[in-house]
Amino acid sequence: MLKKIVIIGPESTGKSTLCELLAQHYNTMWCPEFAREYLLTNGTDYSFDDLLHIARGQLAMEEEYSAMMNSQLSVGSKEKNDTAPAAYNSSLLFIDTDMYVMKVWCEFVFNKCHNWILKQIAERKYDLYLLCNTDVPWVKDELREYPDLERRQQLFHIYKDLLVNQSTPWVEISGTYEERLRKAVTFIDSFIQ
Repeated sequence: MLKKIVIIGPESTGKSTLCELLAQHYNTMWCPEFAREYLLTNGTDYSFDDLLHIARGQLAMEEEYSAMMNSQLSVGSKEKNDTAPAAYNSSLLFIDTDMYVMKVWCEFVFNKCHNWILKQIAERKYDLYLLCNTDVPWVKDELREYPDLERRQQLFHIYKDLLVNQSTPWVEISGTYEERLRKAVTFIDSFIQ
């Protein structure tokens, strides 16, 4: 059975890097953040309605990756010798961003959130959350909006409050990239064995 592990946190906290490292470690796939490609294509002058489009695109991409993984898992389980490509040998899917991120983004920028996003938060289930802290250096790129540490920490605490008030197991990820990977692997291994 496919287990979905979501990596969330403020921008420039190493979410995509951690997803990639975890996918390599577990020999599996990771679902990237839809917003990045969308904003690179359409520009950074986004509207409240753009965030709904981004949220829908994120979930569509997540469903696509989940379907690929489930397909490979079912093929692998029916064969005596697993002939699935190496990239699909795991039952873990790492997801860079979910609807909590969309909720925070909507509310932080526009002081309101789309009802569709809130409904998805209530309906969708994940197995684990990894919350990336702000203790890695902020890296400038053309999409990032909040370089100041105070605002990044404010966002981190918003994410932490969301995770504290829901039932899915989660852990805070901090330290160097190597320490983050070790902490994430230890946490994940304790739940999948």
